[in-house]
Formats: sequence, structure tokens, C-alpha cells
Amino acid sequence: MGSALIILIIVIVLALAFDYINGFHDTANAVATVVSTNVLPGRTAVLLAAACNFVGAFVGVGVAKTIGGDITDPKGITQLVVAGALLGAIFWNLLTWYYGIPSSSSHALIGGLVGAVWCHKVIQGGGSGAAMWELITSKGVLLTLKALVLSPLCGMLGGFVLMVLLLWLVRRLRPTTVNRGFRTLQLGSAGFMAFAHGSNDAQKAMGIITLALATYAISQGQEASMNVPLWVVVACATAMALGTASGGWRIMKTMGHKIIKLRPINGFAAETAASIVILVATWLKAPVSTTHVISSSIMGVGASKRVSAVRWGVAQNMLFAWVLTIPISATVAALTYLVLHTLLG
Repeated sequence: MGSALIILIIVIVLALAFDYINGFHDTANAVATVVSTNVLPGRTAVLLAAACNFVGAFVGVGVAKTIGGDITDPKGITQLVVAGALLGAIFWNLLTWYYGIPSSSSHALIGGLVGAVWCHKVIQGGGSGAAMWELITSKGVLLTLKALVLSPLCGMLGGFVLMVLLLWLVRRLRPTTVNRGFRTLQLGSAGFMAFAHGSNDAQKAMGIITLALATYAISQGQEASMNVPLWVVVACATAMALGTASGGWRIMKTMGHKIIKLRPINGFAAETAASIVILVATWLKAPVSTTHVISSSIMGVGASKRVSAVRWGVAQNMLFAWVLTIPISATVAALTYLVLHTLLG
């Protein structure tokens, strides 16, 4: 077996590992609210999220093509670059999971790609500033950065507006009636959120595997294709579902209890608003952070009561992690690629 094929297999395994980690890292996105409001026990909620994540992964491959083809040209990189990008993203995901910080797997992957590709271009003789400018002005990175800013704002605004509307609609009902009705409705909104999560996040690993397959084909003198094979879709959907089923309990505590005190109506509003934002982003082929969107939506729901209802200290810590995600994962990926290139290049 050739060394290039062995590296390709390793990269695919790393991509599926990233997808699995993404699943358990982001379990809280779909089920934190439904668990914290006692609508479902934790294990049942996690299994529901895993099933809906799996189905959502088959929505399309637009986001995968953004990741695989619009950030860098596969003709200009190697499989070691993809491996470095994945290891940088995996490092950040595990670190934030350990400390229970809701952060973005998506932007960790984007940061990893930027860092590894930049280091590769510099080693190949490109100027560091020119290489970075080329990357940050690429179609894929620009689309991701726009989504990074806009999607949380849309999530917060959507959560706020929907919560105000729901409170107006139920204003004449008894609190016990409202709670009982929204406990049932929240089952649907939790599944909707998990479906939306799968529709966007599972495609990140699909895109990175497709990029690896393209670089391998080029290295073998073959024509590269950015079409996502069906087996890649199935493998990534399965890896994410299995990761989700394993449960990310550390982050669930932060999402479900530390931002605001949730009731069923609050959980329904946050999940529904976030799901709509994520599905629109998937339709636009934009990689977004489902973590950013649902967290911001929860904050918007809390702010609809009163500003002080949101624990802004927790929100500040989350924002700090969000800002650091891309530069840290990029730095780790660049250093990882440098080591891989030195040893194997």
C-alpha cells in the first residue's frame, strides 16, 4: 500500500473522529433546553438528538462544498495540510469540552484549515502576509466570517422576538396550562434543532474528506472532483449520530442552567428560532456555528424577560472562547502541519 494512500486513510479516520467529537461536543445544542426543563430524561433526549442529527445530515452538500472547495484549491495543498487542520480543530474541541465551554466546532475547523494552509504556503516559498491575505479573502472564509457575525445576532433577535410573541399569545392562559402545552411542543422543537444541527455540522466533515480525496487524486495524476460521494455522506452522518448519542454532559450544564433559568416555553422559543437560522444558513451553503446560534437564541429569550435575567458573566466567558477559537485552532494546526511536514514531508 502506497504512503499516499495510507495518509489518505489516516486523514479520513481523523475527519470521522472530528465528526464524532463534534457530535458529543454539540449534543447540548439540541437537548440542553429539553433536559433542563425536565421535558425528557437526558438519555432519551440524547437518543432523539442522535436520530434527528443522522437524518439532517442528508439534507444536502452545499456546506461541504464550501468547506472542501471554496477555502483553498486542492491543487495547492497536500494531505498533510488536511491532517494538520483536523488535529488543530480536534485539539480545540476537546479543550473546550473538558472545561464545559460552548464553542464552535465549525470555526475550529475553519481556523485549522487556515493555519495549516498558511503554514504550507509559507514553507513553499510564499510570503506570510500574502499567503494569509489570500486565505482570508477566499470565498469560503469570507462567507464563514460573515456567518460568524450575523448568525448569532439573528439567533438572539429571533429568540427575543419569538419569545415576546409567544408571551403575548399565551397571556390569558394559566401558567400550568402553558407549561403543559409547551412541554409537548418542546419535543418537536428539540428534534427540529437536532435536525438543523445535522444539516449544517455533519457537512463540515464531508467537505474535509472530499478535500482529502481531491488532493489524493491530484497526487496520483488523476482528475480531482469536489462531488461528495454517498459513502462519505453516510459515514459522516453515522459518526455524528454516534458522537451525539454519547452525550456532551459538561457543556449541557452550561447551556441548560448557567445562561438563564429555562421553562418549556423558553426552550421551545430558543430551539425554534435557532433551528430556523441554522437551516437558512445551510440553504445559503454557509458553515455556521450551531453552538453560537443556540446560545445566542437562549440569551435573546432571557433578555425578553429582562436584561438581568441573562447571566452575562457566563455569556462573557463564552464570547471570549468564541473570539479565541479561530486563532488558537489555526496556530495549533500550523504547528502540527510543520511537525508533520518535517517528519513526513
